[in-house]
Amino acid sequence: MSKKRKGIKTNGTIVVKVGSRTLTHETGKLNLRMMEKLVRELADLKNQGCQVILVTSGAVAAGIGRLGLANKPQTIPEKQAVAAVGQGLLIQMYEKLFSEYGLVIAQVLLTRDDFHDRKRYLNSRNTLQALLQYGAIPVINENDTVAVEEIEFGDNDSLSALVASLLDADLLVLLTDIGGLYSANPKLEPEAKLIDKVEKITPEIKKLAGDSDEALATGGMITKLMAAEIATNSGVPMIIANGKEPHVLQRLLEGEKIGTFFSARKKSLESRKRWIAYGQIPHGRLIIDEGAAEAVLNEGKSLLPSGIMAVYGSFEQGEMVSIEDQEGEEVARGLVNYNSRELRRIRGLHTDEAAGLLQRECGEAVHRNNMVVNNNREGKLNE
Repeated sequence: MSKKRKGIKTNGTIVVKVGSRTLTHETGKLNLRMMEKLVRELADLKNQGCQVILVTSGAVAAGIGRLGLANKPQTIPEKQAVAAVGQGLLIQMYEKLFSEYGLVIAQVLLTRDDFHDRKRYLNSRNTLQALLQYGAIPVINENDTVAVEEIEFGDNDSLSALVASLLDADLLVLLTDIGGLYSANPKLEPEAKLIDKVEKITPEIKKLAGDSDEALATGGMITKLMAAEIATNSGVPMIIANGKEPHVLQRLLEGEKIGTFFSARKKSLESRKRWIAYGQIPHGRLIIDEGAAEAVLNEGKSLLPSGIMAVYGSFEQGEMVSIEDQEGEEVARGLVNYNSRELRRIRGLHTDEAAGLLQRECGEAVHRNNMVVNNNREGKLNE
């Protein structure tokens, strides 16, 4: 028998994300057998002392089934309308199933804005922690009814990773219809091999992710790797596993080698830097020269106006921007001390020259304390 996985806490906080393909039939209607299986396993984890959070897809798929639609809607208003119908049906089913085990659930609908705004970010964390203290199981979904960009580009893989990061969870599990990360797409190449463990998400690992072929899903393996980056950089290990495996959650907590395990980084980002790195969408881009890239990546320095070559986008002081090298590769993300109009005026200037131009004292464009370095580069993680 193969050795058990180590480093998995059996009675900690576990975030479980389940995708549309796992929860629905090909007709688009809810797969009640799979929902019953999932709820039974989550209830058992709760009974053994785990703090359980469920991030669930399926609102749009449930709406398709209830409305009798032949295909997934394509326009934003249609998707929002179908999600509005389906979300009620979805939470109704969860309420019925969990109540059979004497458990209370709480519906939580989130959008990117809830993570973008610092106060809403902290309030979301406080609310979820309060629900866990009350013994309730948060059932979280993206608020597809009001979200626009989130429906078009979003996915619950990233949402689940953000929730796991927000709560300092002990484990994130993504349940899908594929057994994990493979050396190639197993649906196209039968000889593809399952990758048991990923220590670090490298460009080579990302190349293994193909496009999604799931008609009812918004993501694919690439979104799961993006989720793994968020989770593991936040100190949360993650597992991708097939949700149809019998007793999959209990077996995972017992250390059985199912799916693909992503190791948490030993030196994880502290809470505020996680918010800077992952809670927001960049409002603009700063292109920096080679010397500035070296200083930011390997010398632990702040970004000065003198190192900025170009400024793209429109942003205000305090908003988050992407800091990129001349090849367009992201070096870091950070909160700017100047708005985009000011940075365009002082880019390439030393601080005394910038002060003369703006008629006030000038310092760093992005201070080191408000910056997160891209850990896939050679720089330090968060210094």
